[in-house]
Amino acid sequence: MNDLQILTLAIVQGLTEFLPISSSGHLILAPHLFGFADQGLAFDVAVHLGSLIAVIGYFWKDIWSIAGAWFASLVPGGQATHHSRLGWAVIVGTIPVVIAGLLLKSLVEGELRAPWVIGSTTVVFGLLLGWVDLRAGRRRDIDSVSLADALIIGASQILALVPGTSRSGITMTAGLWLGLNRAAASRFSFLLAIPTILASGTLVTLDLLKVDTPVDWGSLGLGVLLSGIAAYLAIALFLRFIERIGMWPFVIYRLLLGAVIFALI
Repeated sequence: MNDLQILTLAIVQGLTEFLPISSSGHLILAPHLFGFADQGLAFDVAVHLGSLIAVIGYFWKDIWSIAGAWFASLVPGGQATHHSRLGWAVIVGTIPVVIAGLLLKSLVEGELRAPWVIGSTTVVFGLLLGWVDLRAGRRRDIDSVSLADALIIGASQILALVPGTSRSGITMTAGLWLGLNRAAASRFSFLLAIPTILASGTLVTLDLLKVDTPVDWGSLGLGVLLSGIAAYLAIALFLRFIERIGMWPFVIYRLLLGAVIFALI
């Protein structure tokens, strides 16, 4: 991989992982748009690791509080708090996509990576996000997330196994539909990303270990760094402005992106 390819793909993945516009769709399309050779599994793992480090770095105080309260609630006589309940919500919300990912792995890595699939999901789920954002009540905070809410939002992640859907986009859509405000839906989506990215990264890494190919550690390290920086900035700016700008700028982007995809195929 040359420096331009590393820079482009790392920044694309970092920026799109947490925005509701589909990182997997962008990573699949980028080589076609820029004429790059396929980046391979190792680089995909690297840029997702960068995104994982970014979201943990941004939410480290929340993660510390949630983990501490969750473990404390397991001790006999331990009290349940909104942090411990949020910990259980993240766990429950992760289970559906882990099971589905294992069962549908071959399908996701094959037929569902077709450009027409990516174009269709980009448009359809973009419109769904816009419609829900306009119609939802958006009155609930993140402290009100129940296990039932978490299960519904977590189950929606199964749709994100199809490239172009957007894991962040579909979980935010589900959160808004359940009445969460934009900031709450976004924050829960980002917290849910931590175990989800970790699980998918582990699965891809196991595949990578089965392949006897040389590893360019310099390129991978640069990919981790650049994607991490881009992802951190994306999270910070998104949470700062989302209540003000709403979801429609991303909906419009998805519609334009879908039009470009269909024009190219």
